[in-house]
Amino acid sequence: MSIQQYTAGESLLMQAGALVELVTHKQYKLQPELLRRFGDNGKIKTKQDSIYSLNYLAESVIMNSPILFTQYVSWLKKLLEGFGITQEDLSINFRLIQETLVEHFDHTDKTMVLEHLDLGIQQIGKKEEYASFITDDNPYAADVAQYLEYLLSGNRRQALDWIVRLLYEGISIQHTYKYIFQISQYEIGRLWHEGKITVGQEHFCTAVTQFIISSLYPQWMGSGTKERCLVAACVGSEQHEIGLRMLADIFEMDGWDTYYLGANVPNRSLLQAIVSYKAEVVAISATMAYHVHLVKDLIALIRQDPMTSHVKIMVGGLPFNLDFHLWQEVGADGYAPGAEEALEVAGDLLSLRK
Repeated sequence: MSIQQYTAGESLLMQAGALVELVTHKQYKLQPELLRRFGDNGKIKTKQDSIYSLNYLAESVIMNSPILFTQYVSWLKKLLEGFGITQEDLSINFRLIQETLVEHFDHTDKTMVLEHLDLGIQQIGKKEEYASFITDDNPYAADVAQYLEYLLSGNRRQALDWIVRLLYEGISIQHTYKYIFQISQYEIGRLWHEGKITVGQEHFCTAVTQFIISSLYPQWMGSGTKERCLVAACVGSEQHEIGLRMLADIFEMDGWDTYYLGANVPNRSLLQAIVSYKAEVVAISATMAYHVHLVKDLIALIRQDPMTSHVKIMVGGLPFNLDFHLWQEVGADGYAPGAEEALEVAGDLLSLRK
């Protein structure tokens, strides 16, 4: 198959490695002081960041969703600030990507790629604020703030005791998931993004919340009618799975029979699970925008198999929260921004089928 038989986004993914070599060479020739500022390791990091940028650019083109790329640029800009990389450095990098694509990327739809890239370049100069996810409309704002304080100070026991206390005082487990666990995870991600906590702290906090979630299972596991079945999985190599795990738990609490498969599940294994467990609904999660085309491919695979074509498919994750039409682009039956909304969507989908 010739390169022109692939879409522009697919072609960009295939050529990204070679293009990044050219971009990095140009940038270090234009900015030789980068070696002094960041050393040889900085050059490796420049290549890695440029690969990510091309991956996100390609994904936005494949899915015809410019916001996937502009939101990535906003995220990247803030992240790099913590490593001493200025907006000027990033602008130069993106301009060199643009120049290299003009010179070396050969595709009939190259204009579309350059248009998405130009939107990203414009995004670099925009001022943005990253507000806390702990807001006044959260009825448990003070409680999630205290829980987060325990996590960030490394007090796993106190974090667990705090949740136990809240449950004793009457908060439901469903609300604990929604207002405490989910919001604290969002806030931890924001703090890491702004360079206020390390990746080690982020991993520790997530691990503690997963441990506490597991410790609560005896309090509710086994309840419900088990009249409906959900299979839940993350797409491809997606590692951000705690949100999907909480979704599966909320479905289980509502009386569903759920099978949470987690991350790194081969597509064929997912299809086998749908058949074996007689699933009525499949929930597919993607947190990284450059995995969205994998969601589309997986949904097509499910649709093509006569043993699984009947199942209703919901999608969720950050990319779908950014672009509210993206779930339709990937061929899903529905989308929900959170677990409680997903319950409603799943119920509606099954009612429509009947």
